[in-house]
Amino acid sequence: MLDPKFAYWHGIPREKIPWYPTVIEEKCIGCKLCFVTCGRNVFNFDLEKNKPVVENPYHCMVGCTTCATICPSSAIVFPEKKVIEQVEREYKVLRIVRKKAAEKKTKLDLERARREALELLSRAKRKIHYEIAGHIAERNLLPKIYEFIQEKPCDIVDIKIETASLKGCWKEKAPSFMSFKLVSTEYEDVSSCARGIEKILEENGLILASKE
Repeated sequence: MLDPKFAYWHGIPREKIPWYPTVIEEKCIGCKLCFVTCGRNVFNFDLEKNKPVVENPYHCMVGCTTCATICPSSAIVFPEKKVIEQVEREYKVLRIVRKKAAEKKTKLDLERARREALELLSRAKRKIHYEIAGHIAERNLLPKIYEFIQEKPCDIVDIKIETASLKGCWKEKAPSFMSFKLVSTEYEDVSSCARGIEKILEENGLILASKE
């Protein structure tokens, strides 16, 4: 049964929007990442088959593909994004007005920040690349990590966060995907900083999908 809190997307009955994951069983390795990560209970898990089951497809946040992104065997697929675009056009969901000057300034600021981050990254003697999934914004993750690294000889750079929507994070429990690099410009080894970062991730219930 469809949970009432997931019954509508921008006023549109959720069952009119064909957006949900499909599991390709022959590719699935039964790792349970999708089952554990999804905060909307889209998946159940068949213990006999050792495979996830899409039990509540319309609980899926429209536009969210986190489970497919973190799947190590590419066993989860979604419809093409044009499905959402068609819904948006039909129901006139998108009514956004952008100011050219503000847009240009934002772009310049982002480019400058990226250049600075990449410069720091190029000087780093050691780095660790993380990929995580879960309720990143809701758990206020970045301020917690910032507080930890303030007095440490390390920094976090090249941060990327993918989420279906900001409201979805807080109100509708849609998981997000985040990647970043932990770097040091003073020491050969960032292991001590890495242990602290990973403790923060664990304490906040986030899934470490990849570390390299």
